[in-house]
Amino acid sequence: MLNKIEIENFGPLTKLDWRNLGPVNLIIGGNGTGKTFLLKASYSAMRTVEEYRRGDDRRTAAEILAEKLYWTFQPDKIGDLVTKNSDGALSYTMRFDDQDFIYGFGKDTTKQISSLENHVPPRASNSIFLPAKEVLSLHQIILKSREQDKAFGFDDTYLDLARALRQSPNRGKNFAEFAESRQSLEEILGGRVEYDETSGRWQFKKGNQKFQIGVTAEGVKKIAILDTLLGNRYLDTRSIVFIDEPESALHPMAVSTLLDIVAMLAERGIQFFLASHSYFVVKKLFLIAQEQNLSIPVISAHDRQWTSENLQDGIPENPIINESIRLYKEEVGLALK
Repeated sequence: MLNKIEIENFGPLTKLDWRNLGPVNLIIGGNGTGKTFLLKASYSAMRTVEEYRRGDDRRTAAEILAEKLYWTFQPDKIGDLVTKNSDGALSYTMRFDDQDFIYGFGKDTTKQISSLENHVPPRASNSIFLPAKEVLSLHQIILKSREQDKAFGFDDTYLDLARALRQSPNRGKNFAEFAESRQSLEEILGGRVEYDETSGRWQFKKGNQKFQIGVTAEGVKKIAILDTLLGNRYLDTRSIVFIDEPESALHPMAVSTLLDIVAMLAERGIQFFLASHSYFVVKKLFLIAQEQNLSIPVISAHDRQWTSENLQDGIPENPIINESIRLYKEEVGLALK
């Protein structure tokens, strides 16, 4: 499990120290605070560890990381990721299973990362990043854009996800929690999303009816992505899943059920990192933490300062929370007039 993340001068993240991470971890803050940046930075580090020495890949960890940062953030040069107007270098420290992965570089860095220290053993499991926007209807476009055209546009989080979805479903017995989660996901969807090999397109099957994925609701497609990754065994019990805005395009009841599934999968071993600006997500995860006695560390941004707490101890003060409370008080005030 990922135990600690420490960052300095990484884009909007001037200083961040997040320790004692748990099975489910939450990042909250307003637009532009760096929530997605934090997710992508951590995903890039984990994928570097996972790709290093996998199969016949002979690239060094530094080469993999430089390529990952370049195609995930898509700057002119990776040195542009260093915080503007900062005198210091960018530094990133990740502790995984109590082993450190540390790197750093300055503003003039183009392609080569000279400072990297990796003590994390090679991993067979996969991490995945689920963006706020679904990818099923864009699946072939993403693959062509990156694999054939080699063009900026869809970053590596989209490419990795498109490739993971391309994996054929595995037959046979799945983990019990995965099977239960897939059943719950299917109940949310009201059907199942499948890839049609003949047409090369994703379809939504509801009973005897089939619908092209393009005319299917955004929320259905988003939930179907997690279902597919559980079904084709791309994810296992040591995977890490990064989810940007789990509330995006989903009905509140679907969000609630999805977060229950996240808690169930976390209990089986998958670690989750979620970035959100939804009071509903914070409240639901708070209830899960209280009801299941589950540690859910939360880091929140306010005026570019990051504070870490735990939802087991209560809901932290944050502009998202404060605005929700203000609206509630305003509603109560109107009702009492």
